[in-house]
Amino acid sequence: MPVPLILLAGAVAGTVFGIFGAGGSAFATPMLALAGVPGAMAIATPLPALLPASVLSARRQLRSGNLDTRIAWLVVAGGVPGAALGALGSSFLSGQVLLVGSGVLLLVVGARVLLPDPADHVDRTAVWRESAGLVVTAAFAIGVLSGLLANSGGVLLVPMFILLLGLTAARAAGTSIVAAGALSIPTLLVHTSLGHVDWTVALVFGLGMLPGSLAGSLAGEHIPVAMARRMFGVALVAFAVWFLVRL
Repeated sequence: MPVPLILLAGAVAGTVFGIFGAGGSAFATPMLALAGVPGAMAIATPLPALLPASVLSARRQLRSGNLDTRIAWLVVAGGVPGAALGALGSSFLSGQVLLVGSGVLLLVVGARVLLPDPADHVDRTAVWRESAGLVVTAAFAIGVLSGLLANSGGVLLVPMFILLLGLTAARAAGTSIVAAGALSIPTLLVHTSLGHVDWTVALVFGLGMLPGSLAGSLAGEHIPVAMARRMFGVALVAFAVWFLVRL
């Protein structure tokens, strides 16, 4: 087991998760796969570290006021059952398919984040944000995908919060950190029961992720809103292209 590479993967994933409230497991899976961790385990093994990282980062986001508690609760209500369902479905797909799916997901989401919003974006998102049914339904769909690909859902939640609900990048990150932590619980339980978690790798990965997430949360407070969104989109697209080429 290449311990330095796995520690580095944890630190990078934690920093990304702390800054953007997303991308922790989505970035971790390709890095662990390139470090030699088998497909299904590279998908699920980052999950144990996401729970403590979410708790540590969420405390700072609460103090900073970057948490929409109503949206977070609605996402948990829809996303948790979806994540459990998706995780159960992952046993029917090969590790290679899941890895390719993770890379494509990063590419598509990153490209959409970089596109400009329509002229009536503010008015439309204000209406959508008040619809509890819409938020819960979207969260359920994201939960299914996050369970299937064994990530915490943040890589989809942040774009949903920004593009669909009109939250700022900082508020989207803070809300995502809390919601993604909750979504990772059923996903972790199911993937553990399927034997997809390498706990030795998870421990080493976590040792890198925890300080990374704290550093990322601190750095994220000083990044302007527009710049944070562009950085998130560019990071997703660049990493996805690199990973899919290397796969």
